[in-house]
This record gives sequence, C-alpha cells and structure tokens, in this order.
Amino acid sequence: MQSLWMLLASMMFAGMGACVKVAADYGASLPHVVLFRGIPSVLLLFVWTRLTHRSLVPNSWKLHIWRNLSGVSSMWLGFFAISHLPLPTAISLNYTAPLFIACWMLGWGGTQRDPVRIATVALGFLGVLAVLRPSIGHEHLLAAGLGLGAGALSAIAMMQIRSLGRLGEPEWRTVFIFSCFVCFTGIIGLLVDGWRDMSLPAWLALTGVGVLGLVGQLAMTRAFGLGSALLTAALQYTTIIFAALLGIIFWGDVPDPIAWAGMGLIIVSGLLSIWRTYTEDRIMRGQTVVQMEATSVDTAIEETRRV
Repeated sequence: MQSLWMLLASMMFAGMGACVKVAADYGASLPHVVLFRGIPSVLLLFVWTRLTHRSLVPNSWKLHIWRNLSGVSSMWLGFFAISHLPLPTAISLNYTAPLFIACWMLGWGGTQRDPVRIATVALGFLGVLAVLRPSIGHEHLLAAGLGLGAGALSAIAMMQIRSLGRLGEPEWRTVFIFSCFVCFTGIIGLLVDGWRDMSLPAWLALTGVGVLGLVGQLAMTRAFGLGSALLTAALQYTTIIFAALLGIIFWGDVPDPIAWAGMGLIIVSGLLSIWRTYTEDRIMRGQTVVQMEATSVDTAIEETRRV
C-alpha cells in the first residue's frame, strides 16, 4: 500500500505539471497558477482543523518563515520552468533537490564528505547537462536556470521541513501554513500583473492544478507515514517517468537517447543521495541509543557502588 500511495502521488504531481503547462498555453498567468495551487489545500485543511478542534498556531514561526521563503520561491520558479520548457525537462530539473543537498554536505558537511556523495554530485550534474543539451535552445536558458534554482531552493525547504519535524510540528500544519503563503503570494502577483479573462480550458487546467496537487500532497504524506521513508523517497522519482510519458502523449516531446540517459542519471544521483542520508541518520540514531545505554549502565554501576 505504501508503494501504491507514492505511485499515486507521483502520477498526481506529473498531472499537476501537465495542467500547469496547459493553463499557461491557454493564457493563464503565473500568479493564477500559483493561487489555484494553494486554494484547495487551505480550504480543506482549515475546515478539517476546525472540525477536529486542532490548533493552527505553529511551534516556531521563524522556521516556518524560512521554509516558506524557500518553498514558495521554489514553486514559482518551478512553475515558470514548466510553462516554458518540455515537461520532462522541467520536472527533471525540479527534482534535483537531493543533488544540491549532497553538494551542501560536500562543502559544509565536515566528516560527511565521502565517495558516495562525490559520485552523487558528479552523476547528477552530468545528468543535468545531458537533459539540457538536446532539449533547449538559447531562448530557454533563463527557464532552465530558474528550473535549477527551483531544485536548489527546494533542497533548502526540505532541510527546514526536517527541522520542523524535529520540533514536533505535524505535517498538516506545515502544509496549511505553506499553502497560505502560496495563496498570499499568488494574490500579490495578481495585484501586480492584473486579472486576465481566460477561456474554459484554462479554468479547467487551473482547477486540475489545485485538485491534483492536493491529492498528490495527501497521498505522499500518507505514503511517508506508512512504512519505509527510504522506499517512499525513492519512488517519488517515478514522477519524472510519468511526466515524460505525458509530454510524449500530449505535446509530442520525445526525449532523445541522451536526454533519457540524463533523466536516468538524475534519478540515480537522487537515489544515492537519499540512501546516504537515511543510512547516516540510522547510524546517528544507533550511536545515540548506544550512548544512552552506556550512560544508564554507568549510572547503575555508580548507584551500586554508593549502596
């Protein structure tokens, strides 16, 4: 069931990306897309928290602000990339967050500089170059750069979410506050850019952005809560495969062999980074347990001596 929930989430996120592209093709502005991504989550979670009498007051506003500055910025950049690049290319760039986490570990991780992370960074950047080389022209360099920026900012958001989890912040509250920030920035964008008259297909695509994004978020949360976080994190990369299939079916964007190889390298580098992070977490937790047990034994010996 865990695998099925994550595969459902991947399909929903790939479908959301396709709806973003369709909405842009039919004249929807970027603020429209961002606003409609956040509205369903805000409404559903607000009603649910009121019915279940749960508090929406966070444990740390500071961490939420940093998480949302990076996360919301990543969403804007990612949606811009999807609107201007082939769908599989844009999704691949958005999923480079583990690669940037590995880079951060190499630069500032101290003892966490190891051959696995070096291989992760090398494979990841080779994959990015392979995806970009055949897929974009000079007119798409800005969108490609912003897509990579979305991956980097997503990495920062992931680390902030990890810190929030350690403080005991529930996932639903983090998602609700994030969605409120998304809606707020979307409204500001509409005030600056102005409202546009849109056709029915654009409205349907915007509705798909909100509904598919919400279902994907809920399915992913469910998947991470059921079993192995490592397996769930690995399965999220099927989003790239689903996005490639949608790009082929609806836009005729057939990646050439080099682009397919690049997407494969990005997936492999992401899996290596995720595996390394989780194994280190397990080692650290094991060391903590051993230290606690040793401390308990020492305390017991000391108490025996006193008696």
